[in-house]
Amino acid sequence: MGTCPIRCRSKRTILENPSETDSQSSQDSVLVSLCNYSPFEHTEITMCIGERLDITSDDGDFMMVRSATTGVESYIPTDYTARLTHRWLFTGLSRIKAVELLMQPNNQSGAFLIRESETNKDGYSLSVLKRSNSSYLDCVKHYRIFQLHNGWIYISPGVTFPTVRHLVEHYSESVGGLCCRLTEPCFIHGVDAPREPRPVPSAIRRPTINWKDISRSVIFRKVRTESDHSFVSEGLREAISSYLQMTEGNDDSWDT
Repeated sequence: MGTCPIRCRSKRTILENPSETDSQSSQDSVLVSLCNYSPFEHTEITMCIGERLDITSDDGDFMMVRSATTGVESYIPTDYTARLTHRWLFTGLSRIKAVELLMQPNNQSGAFLIRESETNKDGYSLSVLKRSNSSYLDCVKHYRIFQLHNGWIYISPGVTFPTVRHLVEHYSESVGGLCCRLTEPCFIHGVDAPREPRPVPSAIRRPTINWKDISRSVIFRKVRTESDHSFVSEGLREAISSYLQMTEGNDDSWDT
């Protein structure tokens, strides 16, 4: 996608264009819960995985947060949460927790998030959900985002991008070697409206043709009926007609 001047190899440079970073980070920053939580003195859950939290006080290792969905306050360890910016970029999110978030019922195939890589310092990974069967097993795929010396990034070496946002926009329009096209960021309660499950498309199989039961008059009938169209298409009629014209004397075999 071209070249650009050499940039400092830091995480900040690959997220956005410099003019956009500070303003969008402050507007889009959201705290997200990473587990279901209930205080020791309570049995009911006061915080659920994948919901937005509002901070009421922060002591460093612990913080008081209020659930955006229930309004209940909880005093929790800081590592029970992750920071979300740009709507799809997580800070403080492990691979395991990324899978748990994407496997939540409101997410459909193509739901995605980008997180800090656990194995590559200063790197990122793309996690994508693809629901392929009713068991929902092994349906989150992970792709490492590599960075070139000039600051540009890529998943596949043939296609590079100046920022992560450009990468997201590209794979939202094209599969480009991923398991599926990116559709929507990972669902977060208190940020997104509930999503209706998408119906699974059903395959319609046309009935098998028993050629012995098809007469010449049915194949070459000028006026179609609904029943004719169900097993003999116009293209098939033309193909059979051409074949019979070439074989000429053998066309009587089509009468039953």
